[in-house]
Amino acid sequence: MNRENIKKVVILGGGESGYGSAVLAKTKGYDTFLSDAGTIGDRYRTLLDQEGIDYEQGGHTEERILSADLVVKSPGIPEKAPIVQKLREAGVEIVSEIEFAHPFSKGRTICITGSNGKTTTTTLTHKILSEAGMNVAVGGNIGRSYALTVAREDKEWYVLELSSFQLDGCYDFKADVGVLMNITPDHLDRYNYIFQNYIDSKMRICRNQTSADHFIYSADDKTTLAEVEKLSPAASLHPFGKANIADGVATVELGDKRVEIELERLHIKGLHNAYNAMAATLAALAAGVSEESILRSLYSFEGVEHRLEFVRSVDGVEWINDSKATNVDSVWYALESMQHPTVWIAGGTDKGNDYEPLMDFVGKKVKALVCMGVNNAKLIDNFSGIVPVYNTSSLAEAVEVCRQVAQSGDTVLLSPACASFDLFRNYEERGRLFKEAVWGLKAENE
Repeated sequence: MNRENIKKVVILGGGESGYGSAVLAKTKGYDTFLSDAGTIGDRYRTLLDQEGIDYEQGGHTEERILSADLVVKSPGIPEKAPIVQKLREAGVEIVSEIEFAHPFSKGRTICITGSNGKTTTTTLTHKILSEAGMNVAVGGNIGRSYALTVAREDKEWYVLELSSFQLDGCYDFKADVGVLMNITPDHLDRYNYIFQNYIDSKMRICRNQTSADHFIYSADDKTTLAEVEKLSPAASLHPFGKANIADGVATVELGDKRVEIELERLHIKGLHNAYNAMAATLAALAAGVSEESILRSLYSFEGVEHRLEFVRSVDGVEWINDSKATNVDSVWYALESMQHPTVWIAGGTDKGNDYEPLMDFVGKKVKALVCMGVNNAKLIDNFSGIVPVYNTSSLAEAVEVCRQVAQSGDTVLLSPACASFDLFRNYEERGRLFKEAVWGLKAENE
């Protein structure tokens, strides 16, 4: 991206990413205009007004947008959107917020991606660096936008969760420390239902890296291993996996540094969280955090909301909120960690799911499947005959069925394997409303 020739910057999308990009563009002296085809939230409209940033909502003024020297596109806008197609035809450069903001920052980056585990790993890595006293911010797909932090108060370190959509708009951007948790089929509706297209997007995490950088990845993920072998990243390679675990201790090394993680001391349980802890530890070691400081942060970490989050126990039944599990692989790890007979709530907007990897766990651990969605046909077809399947079309109905089916000693697990958009605005709303419904349940002795 040649910034010298850029005078007019247009931002597409008025959410966190778009607002942050607009503030950064204006701060750097560009002619800045933000356009959103939908309705911009009250909070962001107020902030845009306070910043004096020109914007529109409810549609695009094509003449203004097509005259841009550079367009910064929010990750939620698909490539097939008409305005994006017109920009491509006009030859206007389109980048992500991450690509746009990076040249303006002096900070180093730890960038974390993957089909599953990236939010927990990002949050944990930020906690480790922050508690070690480092000048660090978290951003990307969670928290405050990267662009806004760069505009307001540039940091020495950034821990960025990056989705495939954000990586798609990165070209010159380079991660100082790249972390790839895994690659399993997800968002295939955005990639023409071609898995390799999605794989290529994820592998952009090591794009442009040099021998001075670090690339951390799962040695247990066959897809990742094949891509690493094919691409031969220039960075120092640091795999992690089951081979690092023995007698309840996960051991990772980077250079002459070694950290031994006692898995029983972690508040976050399950194999997937052992992976998350190992990845975060390697990233923190690469950033220069001491072994002792890393372990203190690991053992005090309580996890993230909507990811295997214990809600409460009612009449001996544990209720778990795993609303963030929006794909099959994430549900696999959730079911893997279940220790009691499980009533599983699943359903929503299917993204091209193949449920075959779940069959074994469902047969062994699930006592009933409660489908919650507008169209549950695919789930019903896949799991009927394996476990009892109940078809519901609302959260309230699903919770009521679970209350009837679950007995003392069971677990009710909301782990949908699907996006939330059929019944909810996002997975956060789905998880929040689920928790409210569970807290509204009355125990028999009340």
